Amino acid sequence: MAVLQRLASPHRGPRLGTKIMLLGLMLLVVPYFSYRQLVEMERLLVRGQSHAQLLTAEGISTLFNGRDDLFNDLPVSSQDYEALYAHPLQSTIRLDGSNEDWGADLQTKFRQFGSESGNRDADFKLWIGERSNQLHLYMTVVDNVLVPRDPDYLRLDQADHVRISFIRADGEDARLTMTLPAPGVTTTYPMDQQWQRAANGIPDNRVQGYMRPTDTGLVIEFRLPLSMVGSRRFFGLTYVDVDDPISREQVQITQTLPTAGKESFNLVVLRSPEVLNIIRGLGYSGARILVIDAQQRVRAETGANQSGTPSEAETHWYSWITDLFARARPFLHYVTTGTQYDQPLLTPADSQRLASTAIEQSLAGNPMTLQRRLADEQELIVAAHPIVTENDEIIGTVVVEQNINEILSFQRATLEQVILLSVFSLFAVFIALLAFAGRLAWRIRKLRREASAAIDDYGRLRRSELTREMSAGDEIGELARSVSNMLSKLHQHNNFLENMPRTLRHEINNPLNTLSTSLDNLAEENPDVQSSKYLASAKRGVNRIGSIVQNLADAANLEESLQAEEREIIDIQLLLKSYVANCSISHSSAEFVYRGTSYPVHANVSDFRIEQLLDKIVDNAIDFHRTNSPIKVQLDTYRDYLQITVANRGPVLPKKAEDSLFDSMVSHRGPQNRLHFGLGLYVVRIIAEYHGGFVRAMNLTDGSGVAIMVQLPLARVESSSRSNRQSNDSTEPEIRAQRG
Repeated sequence: MAVLQRLASPHRGPRLGTKIMLLGLMLLVVPYFSYRQLVEMERLLVRGQSHAQLLTAEGISTLFNGRDDLFNDLPVSSQDYEALYAHPLQSTIRLDGSNEDWGADLQTKFRQFGSESGNRDADFKLWIGERSNQLHLYMTVVDNVLVPRDPDYLRLDQADHVRISFIRADGEDARLTMTLPAPGVTTTYPMDQQWQRAANGIPDNRVQGYMRPTDTGLVIEFRLPLSMVGSRRFFGLTYVDVDDPISREQVQITQTLPTAGKESFNLVVLRSPEVLNIIRGLGYSGARILVIDAQQRVRAETGANQSGTPSEAETHWYSWITDLFARARPFLHYVTTGTQYDQPLLTPADSQRLASTAIEQSLAGNPMTLQRRLADEQELIVAAHPIVTENDEIIGTVVVEQNINEILSFQRATLEQVILLSVFSLFAVFIALLAFAGRLAWRIRKLRREASAAIDDYGRLRRSELTREMSAGDEIGELARSVSNMLSKLHQHNNFLENMPRTLRHEINNPLNTLSTSLDNLAEENPDVQSSKYLASAKRGVNRIGSIVQNLADAANLEESLQAEEREIIDIQLLLKSYVANCSISHSSAEFVYRGTSYPVHANVSDFRIEQLLDKIVDNAIDFHRTNSPIKVQLDTYRDYLQITVANRGPVLPKKAEDSLFDSMVSHRGPQNRLHFGLGLYVVRIIAEYHGGFVRAMNLTDGSGVAIMVQLPLARVESSSRSNRQSNDSTEPEIRAQRG
């Protein structure tokens, strides 16, 4: 409720405590800049490591500059690659997706690629056979979601497909992709170097194949002439799995080379012993060095980018705080820098594209570095530098991968210490500011309550001085003393105003009496002037002045005189009935209608004051009632109170007039009624409140007039006549009203 009142108030704005709390929140700028500084420190360390790593790659590349002989010949030793043997086939093979015509002994001679269990997506088993100078291959692939090729897509790598790589008879690399548009015959295309689009858009019909779906994936059976492979018969297969037909992103790649499960760039691996001997002694902890030729084949590799198992951190007393901070750091990093804290884990396809980008840029003659995060949460910096010949032709590149987890661990440990110290300091200062703001707001609220209680709802002073904060030496104490001094002066002024009507009555009545007597004597001495209109006007003016002075005195002395009134229990029903009958006689120009109850209605009141209250209401109703319309007086009783309603047809109350209608010296009669000072209804309110009730004014529901309702508490009187009375004597008064 208090919040709603503040929202409805025209004086809106934050409280003093809120302002100080917001001021305290400005201290958050300290950890903000600390965090930004440490983020920049991390970037500086990573940038320095990247530069040093690129220099390392450049130094290694100088060992191979001009050594064309190391990259021209392909290795022939069986230890340099994994051999795949083609078994002779005894019968003709039909391309129908079935291996029954392969022979029972050949069905057991398969090779498995992918995970050790063989149940992971994109894992496959491979049978290879040879007959009539044709190389036959049979693949059973595990794939939970088959995504066929969409002919509307030009790119062939956005659906499930098989990549075939080998060395042609002329010694050049061959890249073929077998697409799987639907169960049945497959189509094979020569590919570009990125394995994305067909090189010329013409299928290679020498490669014939058939695809058949199964419960666990699919079966692919195909063949190609041995003459395509060349004399060295270097051959490799790769299955690329795509599961989402919308994004068409590659999620898993399984290939015959390199060995499954080994971290690599997913390129065809061809080992060169001489190159390997050169770089074998250059590896260092947490680093991996690769030498790749111009055809993006790995010629040599040494070292590993996997760091050792980190030792358990020392347990501190604030370890739970560091754990909490570790969980909250992504949000803190985003709020501070506007970027995500952790780079998203790379899918195999993303890792391949990122690594391929580095290699392609390096082979194009642009040394470069990049940072990537592997699936095992290893943070890597990759640096690539080209290898050139004496004629500045690029024949390969050196790639150095460095694990930077140690750098990040050092940065995070430093960050935790700085942030924790900042948070503790901030928390202590913030609590002190909050306590100070609470104490300050509490003192101001107590002073406000006491100052508000010094004046009642009608503007009358209840006390002439304050007691709280009077001895305080700060600004609040000065404010309290200033308000107390103001209340004292207001009390003196109110006493003067309250006593002024008595003084005026005494001072004005003497000349008025003299004036009235002089007029009477003038009329007696000069009978001819008795009928003069000027004499009559002078007498009326004297009477009006006397009436005004009497009303002012009565209003000023009313509360004081009410304290001396004696109250008794009377029957309001009989009082109203008699009063309305007298009004009908004394105000013959108006019609009065009374509706009461059939039983006595008792109240502990002063009958003289109730009649005075009714006089003011009835006089007001007579002044405003419409000609030839009755003035209705009604009595109703409820559980604990009685209600007297006086209604008349005539002008309605203006909007928002109800709040000030019963205040002193307030009149809504208009400028033409200057002799009315708004004291009548003020007297009504004072008498009603003195008897423990209240009064209110409403417009009638049909907008034809006004009703004034006075509610007074009922007196508890045991009477046999009340035994027939219902628990709720009147549920609804006859005169219905609504607020203006």
